[in-house]
Parts: sequence; structure tokens; C-alpha cells
Amino acid sequence: MDFSLSPEQKQIEDMVSDFVDEEVVPVAADIDENDEFPADLVGEMADLGLMGMPFPEEYGGAGLDYHSYAIGLSEIARGSGGLGTIVAAHISLAGNMVYEFGDEAQKQEYLTPLAEGSDIGAFALSEPQAGSDVPAMGTTAEKEGDEYVINGNKLWISNGSVADTVTLFAKTDPDAGNKGISSFIVRPEEDDGFFVEGTEHKMGDKGCPTAELRFDDLRIPEERRLGEEGRGFVHALKTLNGGRITIAARGVGIAQAALDEALRYSQDREQFGQPISEFQAIQHKLADMDTKLQAARLLMHQAADRKIRGENFVKEAAQAKLYASEISREVANEGIQIHGGYGYTKDFPAERFYRDAKLNEIYEGTSEVLRNTIAAQLLN
Repeated sequence: MDFSLSPEQKQIEDMVSDFVDEEVVPVAADIDENDEFPADLVGEMADLGLMGMPFPEEYGGAGLDYHSYAIGLSEIARGSGGLGTIVAAHISLAGNMVYEFGDEAQKQEYLTPLAEGSDIGAFALSEPQAGSDVPAMGTTAEKEGDEYVINGNKLWISNGSVADTVTLFAKTDPDAGNKGISSFIVRPEEDDGFFVEGTEHKMGDKGCPTAELRFDDLRIPEERRLGEEGRGFVHALKTLNGGRITIAARGVGIAQAALDEALRYSQDREQFGQPISEFQAIQHKLADMDTKLQAARLLMHQAADRKIRGENFVKEAAQAKLYASEISREVANEGIQIHGGYGYTKDFPAERFYRDAKLNEIYEGTSEVLRNTIAAQLLN
């Protein structure tokens, strides 16, 4: 069992870390304040190959293993939680749907521009009445000749208002429950009937637009269905399972940022004639923060390792996402406490880390749902 990074993995970590320190960290507060999609940064990441990290080079990707991808994403999230979500939704959800379930023609036409970063991807599953309860979705896709006519709406769609390719889930057989859901490729600029209703004003995760989408008689050709009819629910579960590794990575990155900032502040801030880092109460907080962070990182890599090996990683991905999500919030919370009153202001980034961390416990499987998943795997 080797816990050290390979030369290639270390190179990826160093390259992304340098990019984040030089390009992302200096503008992270502005991204948070303005809540605008950072198109320039996304373009720079595309030039570095970061928008297609795990995809094969034949489709425009970087061909990295999942350890390297998780490392890269955690570094991006260390700089900006919103930027981490942009990349995770683009690669792990939208891109991975096409890679795993698309045919060769679909991969060439739609995955390649996603992996190259010239297109942005979104994953449209959730609805106002269908979050964790996916089969409750109301969006339908009726077959008419060689086309599907889609009607309905989606909510909480990361990248939804800026996406060039949307992987969409709809009921092709409303009476068949989860076996009546199918998945499709939608191209917003090409397909009439695609509407962005608006974007959410969120607590954190700024810079990544979270959109509400509406489909009014949206017609798409049959060749844009992913796989067979009725397999959409399976597609969604498999995709979210892999995506949980990257949300764990986002949690690790945010926790690292919170710890780094708390360490710096504790060594600069003086009270009673000495840096507050000299007080045992602060030292214990820092020790606990780092211990939780290291445990989360190991869980993330354990899940990535099982995925790479082709083994069942449902439980490991759920555990990594659950634990990293919760400790990212806990570490960010302690970071605020170490900053004292300053931590409650926007003069320091500590409060931003907390706001960004909280989302990890909600999207791509709430902590409550993940505990159900872990228990089900144990009982099986």
C-alpha cells in the first residue's frame, strides 16, 4: 500500500496549485462578491487541460487517473468553491454521462469539445418536486417519429445557464417508475424550446450559476438519446456515484484553504503579548482541523482507487463524500472561531469557506441519503 504520489500525480498537484495561487486566489473574493461566471479562468483551465482531466486523449482529454483528477479538483476548490463546482459538474456529471453511456459518434461530437473545454456541460436531473426522489420527476420525453418532444422543468442545475451541452433526464414511460426514465443530450443554442428561467441567489458557491430550466415542446433527434430507453435512472445513479468522489475533493480543497488561512492568522494575530498560535486551545483546534482533513483525503483516494481498479466503490464514494462534506464545514467553522470577530466579516476569507463548504452536505446526495446508501451497502 503506497500513500505517496507518483511523479505524474505530484506534477499535476504542483501545476494546478501554482495556477490556483497565481490566478484564482487573487480574484476569489471578487468572484464571490460579483457572482459572475469566471469565463476567463475557465478558458485558462481549458488551455491547461483541466476541463477534461480524466477523459482519454483521443476525445480531447488529459488522460489522467482518478487520483490525479481528485487532486486537481481539490486544488481548484481550494482557490474557489464555485470554480470547483463548475469543473465537477462539467466533468463528473455532464462529460462523464457522454463518456460512459454515449456511442462513438456521440463521444466524438459532444464529449470532445467538453473535454477540450471549448464547450461547458451541465447535468439536468433535479426538479422542484424531485430531488432525492428522482422517479418523482415530471419532465417527459414523448417519441414522435425520429424525434423526442420534451416538456417540463429542472431546478438546481449547476452551469445550467452557460452550458453548451446539457445531459437531460426525462420520462419516456411515465407509468414505469424508475425504469421509465431515459437520458438525452440537449444543445441549448441549437434546440428550440430550451429556456433559462433564472439563476439562484445562493449562500455560497458563487461564480457557478445554478439555473432553473424550462422545456416547452423541445424537439431533439433520436440519435441524441444516450443508450437505450428506460436506462436513465441507472445512468444517473452511476454518474452520481463517481461524482461523489469529486465532491469529496471539493470538500478537501475547501478544508485545506480554511486550515491554511487559520494557520496564517493564528501566527500573525497577537493577544496577551504572544501569537495566538502559542495558546493550547488554538493548537488543539488546528490539530483537530488537520486530522479531519487528512482522514477525508484518505477516504477520497480510497474511493478513487477502487474506481480505478474497476471494483464496487458505492460505499467508499458515499463515505468519502459524506465525511469530506461534513469536515469541510467543521474545519471552516473552526477557522472562523480562530479568527474571532474578524472571521465574521468579509475582510477575511474564513466566512467564505464556511458558506462554500455547506453546499457539500446538500448537493449530489444529501448527508442523510448517503448514510442510507452506506447502511444499505453494509446490510447487503
